[in-house]
Amino acid sequence: MEKYLKRCRSASSSSSNVTTGFEIVEIKPRGEVKLNLDEIVSDPGLRKPVDEFDVNVRDEVRREYMARGPCQLVGYTYPRSTFGIHDRSFQEVWYRKFPWLEYSESKDAAFCFWCYLFKQSEKGGRYAVDAFTKTGFCNWKRALEKFSAHVGAVNSCHNNARIQFEAFQDQIHSTNMLESFSREMNAICRARLTTLLDVTRFILKQGWPFYGVEEFDFSMNRGNFVELLDFFIQNNPGITKVLDLSAPENSQMMTLETQKQFVHACASEITLAIVGDIGDKVFTLLVDGFWDIIIDEHIGIFVRYVNDEGCVIERLLEIMQPPYCKSDFLKGVIDALFAKHGLSFSKLRGLGFNGGSGFRREFSKLKSVILQENPYAMYSHCFSCQLQLIIFALGKEQRLIVCQVFDAISMIVNTIGAVVKMPDELKQAEHERLVKELDGEEADGEDQDTRWGSYYLTLLRLCSSWPSIEQVLINVSDHSTCSDTRLNAYHMIEKIDNHEFVFLLHLMRDLLGITHELSLVLQEKEKNIIQALSLISSVKYQLQRYREDNWEIILDQVNKFCELNQVPLIDMDGDTSRPGKRQFEPVVSNHHHYHVRVFCQIVDSVIQEINELFSDDRIEVLRCIACLDPRNSFSQFNVDQLMHFASLYKEDFSADDYLFLPQQLSNFVANMRHDSEFSEISSLARLAMKMVETGKSSVFPLVYRLIELALVLPIATASVERAFSAMKTIRTHEVDERGEEWRNATLIAHIEHDVLSTVENEQILRHIQLG
Repeated sequence: MEKYLKRCRSASSSSSNVTTGFEIVEIKPRGEVKLNLDEIVSDPGLRKPVDEFDVNVRDEVRREYMARGPCQLVGYTYPRSTFGIHDRSFQEVWYRKFPWLEYSESKDAAFCFWCYLFKQSEKGGRYAVDAFTKTGFCNWKRALEKFSAHVGAVNSCHNNARIQFEAFQDQIHSTNMLESFSREMNAICRARLTTLLDVTRFILKQGWPFYGVEEFDFSMNRGNFVELLDFFIQNNPGITKVLDLSAPENSQMMTLETQKQFVHACASEITLAIVGDIGDKVFTLLVDGFWDIIIDEHIGIFVRYVNDEGCVIERLLEIMQPPYCKSDFLKGVIDALFAKHGLSFSKLRGLGFNGGSGFRREFSKLKSVILQENPYAMYSHCFSCQLQLIIFALGKEQRLIVCQVFDAISMIVNTIGAVVKMPDELKQAEHERLVKELDGEEADGEDQDTRWGSYYLTLLRLCSSWPSIEQVLINVSDHSTCSDTRLNAYHMIEKIDNHEFVFLLHLMRDLLGITHELSLVLQEKEKNIIQALSLISSVKYQLQRYREDNWEIILDQVNKFCELNQVPLIDMDGDTSRPGKRQFEPVVSNHHHYHVRVFCQIVDSVIQEINELFSDDRIEVLRCIACLDPRNSFSQFNVDQLMHFASLYKEDFSADDYLFLPQQLSNFVANMRHDSEFSEISSLARLAMKMVETGKSSVFPLVYRLIELALVLPIATASVERAFSAMKTIRTHEVDERGEEWRNATLIAHIEHDVLSTVENEQILRHIQLG
């Protein structure tokens, strides 16, 4: 029968979102298990299933069958069978349309070569698992229909097998090139791999998509990967020989699956480098939820630690899109991640979860579960973004009325920037002057970067420039060439010409004004914890006084503002009956509505949120950390407070350590105050680096351990913001089509490209070779 066999190479296919993956096996010593070539049978009806071979030779079995190709009998007279009133048989022409198709002479049946080699029996249907891999298919009357049904959708068992088949082909080519070629060919192959890897590195760093809509030779733009290779070739003719573009496609190693291998290898090596950098150190776990540009919510898992140089490091380990958000599911994800990377829960010293995410309640449960397992994993939160979270919490509690105000403000800001062509030049000049005034572009020495970027600054400008804003909106409503823009401007005029809007505008202006300086201090790169502690106390006091004393004051301000700007006033003694009011909502006076439902509830919510975010136990930890602040020659240094801080981490200090620690603390502060090298140090992070640089971390190891524990707490972090920005950069159709594993790998490689730059090409190539 061998004379009828035709060696076939499968046609490359378009990418799929089905993830590839080979079985992970324990490799036994060479020579213990050998493949018996007599068990390699060409007839698919007589073959032994791959999973019945010893686990150590299965890949060798696949290589042998792939070298022989599918069993396709060419020039053979196929037997005919009766179907109804017609005699039918297998047709040789079917091989052209279905390159995976095989024919068994012994069973007069069709089989699938790809599914035989890489089937996953738990997926697909009868035609994927049985007919085309075990019993064979022989209903020639409905052959074409059933062949297409077997191929199925993009995530079918057959397409999964195809993806793995192509990836395995690439792996064979890469391995053979690196191991079997002559020295010259091996060098060319390695140079080719290095060139492709350099292109991959560059694309990952820039956050570009890899492929285009079409990658045919005649396409105008075949995607960044192919086009960048062409650029290399055009500017360095010597690379042409290395790339050998005349070779078969798989030999060129430029297929989509090859790109996936490179990207996944880069991401894996980055993660290995991060885990290696953590080593046996203590670290903090940061879990945050955020939305991408198409409003899909994702979970980002980060680690925060202090490296060997004393630098505070935050790294991304994984980004995933959970099917549902439950604390037990998230705990399982974290357990699996720790097990995968060899991280220990016993070294976990901090937790940081995003309280403003849609996962807020489940994060709270997750915190409790983790603290039961490790009581030393102290919970904290990034203080620099907590004040912003208050606004979002208010939006939910107050039936979105506050968020609606800020949404309206955002629309106003966008609308006033609309390009408008006025009927005459004088009106045009006046319009442009008003827009510049609102944007803060007048020559007043103001920082332009914050002109509309700050909520507080925006509210101040709205209150102070109300007539100008109204006039600009009127201009846009009357003269914009875009009907949608005109309509938006008209609705904005109606929206702001309302007493309740003006009241909320003034209320939020006052509340954000009270927290403004605290927000600025908390957003500083090098936080002054002592200053923050003082401001937190004063903000809590001011908010309480504002609630008790400012109702009449703000009401008077709002009424005067409305009279000045011709906004209709309301009768405070009248009831709240008005269009749009819900049927069962009780009728109350306007005074009760504004005083109780709006003023008191919003201010109370802010006070409650501030007290929760800056609770007494968190403030106590901050006071302890402030004792290590090197500013003003360690003016806040307090041995008793620091001993209390050490008592929170009994796992890190033995009984003998507690005996030594008080004296070592005293010796440390005395040495620091007399060492000129530390006189200019202004932050705890810089202190840690300087101690490592000068060797003081070894002289005062217990004190340095306290500093390390203080630094791993996520008081200030920008990791999630970096991840969110990266999601907006690289979220493309390509990312959606290639699936979550591709998205995770590209995000890790893009966000942590500085780690990737430290990984040698040889490490990545070895990762690809070992597969």
